[in-house]
Amino acid sequence: MKLQAGVREGAADDITLIAQSYPLTQQILRTDISGMPLEWVDYREAARLYHTGQVAYTCGTLLYRLYGGTSARTGMRTVVDVNSIIATVGHTGNPGNLRGSAYTPPLNNQTLFRRDAYLCLYCGARFGYHLLSRDHVTPFSRGGTDTWSNVVSACRRCNNAKASRTPEQAGMQLLAVPFTPTYAEYIYLKGRRVLADQMEYLLAHFPRSSPLHERMQRWPM
Repeated sequence: MKLQAGVREGAADDITLIAQSYPLTQQILRTDISGMPLEWVDYREAARLYHTGQVAYTCGTLLYRLYGGTSARTGMRTVVDVNSIIATVGHTGNPGNLRGSAYTPPLNNQTLFRRDAYLCLYCGARFGYHLLSRDHVTPFSRGGTDTWSNVVSACRRCNNAKASRTPEQAGMQLLAVPFTPTYAEYIYLKGRRVLADQMEYLLAHFPRSSPLHERMQRWPM
């Protein structure tokens, strides 16, 4: 096996794991070799990327030290240090390289509610996931679409009060303009328990005008 930083020669099977104060569910941010965010992976996928020689470099916090089998030839055991951010080689077709409106991330309630910081964008109160709903600013009955630029998070009370009307017709003020996340923003919105170094890394790839800068400071997500 080709030696890499953080890897000693040995067998790649029978991997055991020693965590360093991080749960096994902690996600690792994978990027392409240019540093553009790609996706979240778990420690198993990270170990595969190391073993197949796809990790070009790492940064961030040391999360896990993975111990594999012992080589019968050398007597050395495989050890892989997995950091919170890993850059990988190879063709990725990263949507983050697209510009303008060429890429639109899929819309779902989990990422929508995080985009809006779990706020009802009508009354301004903050709610848990199960107390929010997806409101169409311009309703379907009036030609509205189920797209990022036409949906906001709303509590059930406000959603029911607005009904099949526009905010103007219902006499309700929309507190923020809905927007379509970029790919880097979408990666952040998909993350679970995003670490400080991962957040800082992703923030550097957000547009300067992104509403998420202020929302993340005022309402931790």
